[in-house]
Amino acid sequence: MKEQHTLEFANLYVYDSYIIAEIFEGIDFNTELNTTLLDFCKQTFGDTPYGYISNRVHSYAVDPTVYSQSAAYPNLAAIAVVAHNEIGRINAEIEKLFFQKKFEHFKSLDRARIWMKEALTTIQTEEPNQPRSFE
Repeated sequence: MKEQHTLEFANLYVYDSYIIAEIFEGIDFNTELNTTLLDFCKQTFGDTPYGYISNRVHSYAVDPTVYSQSAAYPNLAAIAVVAHNEIGRINAEIEKLFFQKKFEHFKSLDRARIWMKEALTTIQTEEPNQPRSFE
C-alpha cells in the first residue's frame, strides 16, 4: 500500500494503479459523494488508467446512477466489488448493469486485487492510438 486517506464517508487505501474504498456504515453513497471520490482519484492517478475496488465491509446504500457518472471518467478503467454476503452479491450484479466497462464482484479482497491487476495490465498493454474496449 502506498498511502491511506480518510474522507468524511470512507477510508481509502491507495496502491500504484488502484484504490480500495471502505465506505462507512449507513452512508447514502450518491452522486455528490461519488464526485468527491472521483476527484480524489483524478488527483491521485492523474491521466493514468486506474481501478476502483469497493470492499463492502459495512452496510450502506448505493445510488446506481453513480456508475453511469463513473463511466464518464475515462481513466477509471475497472471496478471490483467485494461483497461479503449474498445480498451484497445480488446488488453488485444489478450495479454491474449500470457500468459499461470492466466490472466484477468477488467474495474476497485478495481475489478482487488479483483480478484488478490483471484487468489493468490488459488495458495498459493494448496498442497505443487504438480505441480501448472495456467489454
